[in-house]
Amino acid sequence: MTRGLGGSSPANVSQYLKGVGFPATKQRLLEQAERNGAQDEVLNVLRKMPEAQYDDMAGVMKGFGQVE
Repeated sequence: MTRGLGGSSPANVSQYLKGVGFPATKQRLLEQAERNGAQDEVLNVLRKMPEAQYDDMAGVMKGFGQVE
């Protein structure tokens, strides 16, 4: 599986976003990840994602892929 920044994989990020309602802002994604017990490395990746409204998990994964 491909790993992103901080060793976070898309699967790791998506597991911490369970229960988020779409569309969702980056801030809403961060809040949901925190509620779901995300580790700092996952939260840091989410913080680096583009400020956007994400319409679905595919959009979140696209934003995840833009993090350098």
